Amino acid sequence: MLEAPFRIVQKALPRMYEEGWGRIINISSIHGQVASPYKSAYISAKHGLEGFSKTVALEGGPRGVTSNCISPAYVRTPLVENQISDQARTHGISEDEVVEKIMLTEPAIKRLIEPEEVAELAAFLCTPEASFINGASVVMDGAATAH
Repeated sequence: MLEAPFRIVQKALPRMYEEGWGRIINISSIHGQVASPYKSAYISAKHGLEGFSKTVALEGGPRGVTSNCISPAYVRTPLVENQISDQARTHGISEDEVVEKIMLTEPAIKRLIEPEEVAELAAFLCTPEASFINGASVVMDGAATAH
């Protein structure tokens, strides 16, 4: 979660610097913003990714390269779908109850994020209109971290 982005950016930056333009978009998590118990390795990696992205933003900005993170809460992916079914079995409740009573207790918007929503934000960050967004972490969490 941290080493792979580092290696990819390390290889991509020289060409971006040559071109005088580039966009780096790291997929972080709301756990890059806040901590939760029992997830120390994941949270450490996401906090590291956030710091790495900001450092690249500072170094690359003068050369036309922006670096940002997208920090979503639960995205409807196969991994999350498996987590839902595992939690349902563990707690002896329905999958709908897992989503409602475990995963979506904090956000004001009570649904999972669709992968297309994350993709659309990433595409926007590559547009000329987003050229001044640099060193940011764009949180997609339905206001879960607004507390």
